[in-house]
Amino acid sequence: MSGQSVGPGGWPVVVRVPVEPVEAAMEADALDAAARNSALAVRGPLFGVAAQGVEDGGRRWRVVVEVTHGCPQEARDGLNSLLWFRAKDEAKTTEERRALLAAVARLESEVVDELAVLDTRYRVVRAEEYAGLDEHGDIERPRPTDPEPPAPDWSPGAGARSPRIDDGLVLDPDAPLSPLQAAERLSLRPLVYTGSRFPEPVLRDSARAVETHPDVLLMPTAFAIVERSGSGPWTPGSGLQATAHDARRVLSFALTWMEPRTRGLIPYDAARDVDATTLVAANTSPAVAELAPFARAAERLREGRCNEVEVNGTVSRIARTRRLLRWGPDGPEGPRPSDINTHAPEALHPRLDEGGTVHFEQSAEDEATS
Repeated sequence: MSGQSVGPGGWPVVVRVPVEPVEAAMEADALDAAARNSALAVRGPLFGVAAQGVEDGGRRWRVVVEVTHGCPQEARDGLNSLLWFRAKDEAKTTEERRALLAAVARLESEVVDELAVLDTRYRVVRAEEYAGLDEHGDIERPRPTDPEPPAPDWSPGAGARSPRIDDGLVLDPDAPLSPLQAAERLSLRPLVYTGSRFPEPVLRDSARAVETHPDVLLMPTAFAIVERSGSGPWTPGSGLQATAHDARRVLSFALTWMEPRTRGLIPYDAARDVDATTLVAANTSPAVAELAPFARAAERLREGRCNEVEVNGTVSRIARTRRLLRWGPDGPEGPRPSDINTHAPEALHPRLDEGGTVHFEQSAEDEATS
């Protein structure tokens, strides 16, 4: 069963009522969350790269550089690497490699937010990251119906086997949505920055974006660690992860390995397999009393679907976060003039010639200054 709903300033939204048991459970879960969470915490923009080729029909784009980067130039660097490795490993002809290397050369020296290479359009895209807040200002945790592995893997190499965020993601603003998804999408169309803490150029660009890109597309749910000390605000503690379990595993590593080294409880040059858990179990470290709270918190994370632990007055929580892309007649929104880059374009890889040979030697200019 489906229908159409139109919100102000956007295109029709196709609504499909869930009929399968799993879909119906997820929709009921979303309804409960909507009743609990009456406000949003907007973290700010994230950037990635989307592509549209001749094989992509309609208004669909594909994410080719994950939309997780903190500034536009980081996304451009990701595209630089993507095209360089395509030229090195995948190009079938000299002409194809030449076209890819020409794009790489531009990305090494120019601020480029869109370019066409071999019948594919690449665009740096801008997403807004946000999370739900309840009436007490508590940030939303994972929901019971969010995907979880049947057998959680906590081994050191498990992260490399986890799904990559945005891997293979197709952005399709015409795809059918559940009623709650459609309601969220329509309600977020007018979202803009407000308040005195934002500079005037940021407020102006935000208001303009509602006019130039009046629709929004909701990206898949992601998960991250947030932290709070006392009654202070929640602050980011990690990057985005594809599943809540991946975020728990990142938190476990931070508690047992990184935090003890940062605090001087374990030397940085200690063996990689030495952490708070192993030292507390051995009971040989002079810092065992200080390490014990970190080891206990990591152990609690492994007991069921634990989404919050506290160590030395700091609460670490697995937060459920969302991202939205503003969408206009020509597709997803790119960077705004007020978005800040942390660094300039630069060469990221050795020189690759049209024949596919990588030149690792220094350039004459590099040799003269070394």
